Amino acid sequence: MQRIPELFARMTGDEKHEWAAASTIDVLWVLYDRVLNVTPATVDDPGRDRFLLSKGHGPMAYYAVLAEKGFIEESTLDDWTSWDSPLGQHPDRVLVRGVEISSGSLGHGLPIAVGTALGQRIGGSAGRTFVLVGDGELDEGSNHEAIAVAARLNVANLTTIVIDNQSAVHGWPGGIARRFAVEGWQTAEVDGRDHDALFTALTTPHDRPHAVVAKIERS
Repeated sequence: MQRIPELFARMTGDEKHEWAAASTIDVLWVLYDRVLNVTPATVDDPGRDRFLLSKGHGPMAYYAVLAEKGFIEESTLDDWTSWDSPLGQHPDRVLVRGVEISSGSLGHGLPIAVGTALGQRIGGSAGRTFVLVGDGELDEGSNHEAIAVAARLNVANLTTIVIDNQSAVHGWPGGIARRFAVEGWQTAEVDGRDHDALFTALTTPHDRPHAVVAKIERS
């Protein structure tokens, strides 16, 4: 984690999304450092864990973590968003090793994650699916449908991490965790900067879909 701010700082030119990216740094690090069963050597292994970044409109932290963990070369960070760089302002699964979905359009990641997790279950894979979404994305109807379907099909190998940085326009009565709980999901709320709390929440056993709300305070 010590080098992530340094790597993050090497990417400039998209300052309007800097906060969106910075709010994900700690969750991404805990996932790749302590939770996900995937490495640069196993990115094509059918039994790997899948991580889907639905919050793809601010990918700088994602790229920094991928570089630190050896999925991509650190030098590519310096030229990100240039015409010949694989690193765009939205991650591209075709161009960036380790990226599972091309994302950035809000509301798509969670529905794709439901399908991915179902595919793992049908295929008999031991892999899990983790998807990171922003709180504002939950205003999209496609996410409401995905939350309902995942619970009704008991997609227990699915974990959704919601970055709650108070950017949603509409929100949900009783809070984000309740939005998932009323549909039958297991839920947890944690400090999105507390690595031990994140690790505990992300590795808690569950026999139904699991939602972890990572609360981020604006500085």
